[in-house]
Amino acid sequence: MTVEIVILAMIAAFLGLRLYAVLGRRAEHGEEPAPNRFEAPPVGAPPAIAPAPNRAGERAAAGVPPRGRELPPLLPAVERGLREISAADRRFDPAGFVEGARGAYRMILEAFWRGDRDELSHLCEPSVARHFEEAIAARLASGDVIDNRLVRITEAAVTEASYAAPTARIAVRFVADVAAVTRNAEGVVIAGSLDDAVEVRDVWTFTRKVNAADPDWLLDETDEG
Repeated sequence: MTVEIVILAMIAAFLGLRLYAVLGRRAEHGEEPAPNRFEAPPVGAPPAIAPAPNRAGERAAAGVPPRGRELPPLLPAVERGLREISAADRRFDPAGFVEGARGAYRMILEAFWRGDRDELSHLCEPSVARHFEEAIAARLASGDVIDNRLVRITEAAVTEASYAAPTARIAVRFVADVAAVTRNAEGVVIAGSLDDAVEVRDVWTFTRKVNAADPDWLLDETDEG
């Protein structure tokens, strides 16, 4: 019996050490294991948007329906503009808009780089689409070929928001890393490198008529950030 007790005690001690190694000292003190906030997100996944403190209470007080996701704290003028848009369009979700704007930024850049005029016409207001088309035509006339890649979008932040019935306007500042290469008609690289991404900063303004059946926002203006 004594030998069996000793063996059982050794097994219990071993399991206890293994459990301690897995849970760590936080569990020893009754605390929840802390998630690693520095873990990289999956490739292509948008970064999480941190909730703003007390934003749900502010929305309820302003009569704005609660949202599942929230934006970081904004300037008062931007917050006011988003509230006006939300009041005019009860389906409007500011955080969802930012996620959609990130996708539109990638789609428009890639459509421009490959010279897809048709897609640009569906994503941009006519005047902006026309400027893109003129740049594509000039590029084709020169014989240059671009091979650009959007590596990542490191920031997408709302900088302006306004509503003048029935049009809503929202400006978003994008900070992104782009790997860019330009080749001449002979295929020789004349500028850039796919090995070294450069940081680009843009401010794009999107518009939408809130009374329109089409839910899509269109790119209305571009500027350097």
